[in-house]
Amino acid sequence: MKATATQPEVLISEVGPRDGLQSVKAVMPTADKFVWIDALVAAGLREIEVCSFVPARLLPQMADAAEVVRHALTHPGVTVMALVPNLRGAEAALRAGVHKLTIPASASAAHMMANVRMTREQMIEQIRAIVRLRDEIAPGVKVEAGISTAFGCTIQGEVSDDDVVWMAGEAVAAGVDEAGLSDTTGMANPAQVRRLFNKVRAVIGEHTGAAHMHNTRGLGLANCLAAYDVGVRTFDSSLGGLGGCPYAPGASGNVVTEDLVFMFEAMGVRTGVDLEILIAARAPLKKGLPGEPVYGMTPEAGLPKGWVQPRWPA
Repeated sequence: MKATATQPEVLISEVGPRDGLQSVKAVMPTADKFVWIDALVAAGLREIEVCSFVPARLLPQMADAAEVVRHALTHPGVTVMALVPNLRGAEAALRAGVHKLTIPASASAAHMMANVRMTREQMIEQIRAIVRLRDEIAPGVKVEAGISTAFGCTIQGEVSDDDVVWMAGEAVAAGVDEAGLSDTTGMANPAQVRRLFNKVRAVIGEHTGAAHMHNTRGLGLANCLAAYDVGVRTFDSSLGGLGGCPYAPGASGNVVTEDLVFMFEAMGVRTGVDLEILIAARAPLKKGLPGEPVYGMTPEAGLPKGWVQPRWPA
């Protein structure tokens, strides 16, 4: 994606309000979620995964999903995303008015069963059903498959490249607009990231979607840079590094949005995100989750002396 006067070179897709909040025990009050989302938008983030549509008994952190979507929709120009694990969740999300659905489709058979109680083949059938429903009631909504555990699984261990490529290809054949690769368990390394994205792109081409990396072993930014090197231009991240998968033991935080934006901007790769305002968005996060640890090297170190970031039109 080439930058223009209004279009940055990479898209930072903020997943903290969903992936981050579902991974902590505390429940952020709805009003605090609104303030946090407002702060993320003010920083220039233009795609935000605001919630997941799952039963409240399973994830009480997401019980207010429809309210959160309604609030996020008040911000023009922001793509409002929600994660949906099945057809029921997809219908609720579409009725709420989201712009984009993300479906977790694990390359690991063991993780798929632990996460959503389906086989991989059953998930492909769910994707077909979700796409049909989207076509019927909200044809403008985008559908993304996030290929979870693409780089390894804490339950079954190694995940073969062939399994990842198969899942991405089947998801696209089932009708998704794009399929991205998720390092759900933080097991990826840069060489693996380059290899796997190249293999997937060879099969699904322009349908290749985002890189969703975790920093469990300290390689989150290195893996994002490796993905960038082979043509990926959308990156999931979470403010303060919140996040992880409750059904993947040992899977800790997402790539820190603040550090990811700093890396790209320092390289001269425009993100469209104002780093100073982004760092300030940590305040409402901390207020809504008092005592919850947040991470990030850039906020701790501060911006370099003389740091000047180009300003982008709102």
